[in-house]
Amino acid sequence: MSVQARIEEKLQSLDPEHAAVENESHMHNVPSDAETHFKVTLVAERFAGLMPVKRHQQVYALLADELSGPVHALALHLYTPEEWHQRAAARPDSPNCRGGGAG
Repeated sequence: MSVQARIEEKLQSLDPEHAAVENESHMHNVPSDAETHFKVTLVAERFAGLMPVKRHQQVYALLADELSGPVHALALHLYTPEEWHQRAAARPDSPNCRGGGAG
């Protein structure tokens, strides 16, 4: 199973209304088939009342194996359904890599 598929599967335990896992490794100086850099957008009612750091901690705990191994970078965009609606279902774009182009 790919790293991306494992992340997607594990995130389902948070009962998301929306979940998107994007492999952004191609934007970095890594081999073309790498699975090292990901962006996660997750919308879940369970984030209601939680500060951003607590939301991040939940995801970090869930993905501990991936973060201790193949995943080098993980951008998290975590919203409640109300916040997601207020954002018009949009998450920020990722910045360009400062470490060089794809290798």
